[in-house]
Amino acid sequence: MKDIFAIGLDVGGSHITAGIIAVNDMKVLKSSLYKESFDSNLQADQVMDIWERVIRTSLKNSGIGEFSGISVCMPGPFDYRNGICWIKGQTKYEHFYGLDVRKLIQDRLELSYDFPVLFENDADSFGKGEVFKNAENRTKKVMAVTLGTGLGACFIEKGEAISTGNYVPKDGELYNASYKDSVAEDYVSARGLINNYYKLSGAKVETGLEIFNLATAGDNLAIEAFQKFGEDLGSIVSPWLKIFEADSFIIGGKIANASTFFLPSFEDKIKKQGCNVKVTISSNNEIAALLGATSLIYKECFNDKFVRF
Repeated sequence: MKDIFAIGLDVGGSHITAGIIAVNDMKVLKSSLYKESFDSNLQADQVMDIWERVIRTSLKNSGIGEFSGISVCMPGPFDYRNGICWIKGQTKYEHFYGLDVRKLIQDRLELSYDFPVLFENDADSFGKGEVFKNAENRTKKVMAVTLGTGLGACFIEKGEAISTGNYVPKDGELYNASYKDSVAEDYVSARGLINNYYKLSGAKVETGLEIFNLATAGDNLAIEAFQKFGEDLGSIVSPWLKIFEADSFIIGGKIANASTFFLPSFEDKIKKQGCNVKVTISSNNEIAALLGATSLIYKECFNDKFVRF
């Protein structure tokens, strides 16, 4: 069988990572990985300048001559089937509301409008990618969350994302689930962590990284802020771990890098809630996201629809 390659894009509110995936083996060509940070609230054409540069750099570094599709891991709200961005009022991609992102990418790379550009929810991409990274998860029920500027969640059964039914929350999402006096994302996200620290210390910080650095330096209040974060996460996910009957729970996102400080309180909380699942911290969020998004192309089998670059 001919080797099939695809372009994978992990798009966030402040970065884009591109990589070329060998679809046959679902492996990322490490030489192709290329990332840039940027302000996603720039005008759409300026953002697309950056995306195009990243994609073309990844392709050049990979050395491949042709590819069969493009898969994009994209935050929501987004019409993943039609490629339309509906992000608004989230301090990211403010100038993309209502735009056809598929067509923007096709135009930039001079592709035909029937060339496959597929989109996947960022949390679903992460969860699917973790399943591809660990073969034993392909037959199991896996719940995964991404912790960062927001709270992403996905429910994976036998390698497929589940977003409907009585065993998962509405649309498979947790960010807008009612929790305490607000919604889950207000407590389990960077802003939730920042708010925890403010309530404990009275000090205002701008980023979760600042609290991580404080905790690393031994600041007891920063450590306590993370512990509270872990308890809230446990309270939010434990009902769904039980309802979904998850075999495994995987944590990703930037805040996962601080798991040393919140994981013990999280595991203690879910244990008290009667959850007995394997908990894993992702070793590479971006690779997982690229693989998860590209699983769409893996399923499609594009045969001879190649583009030479």
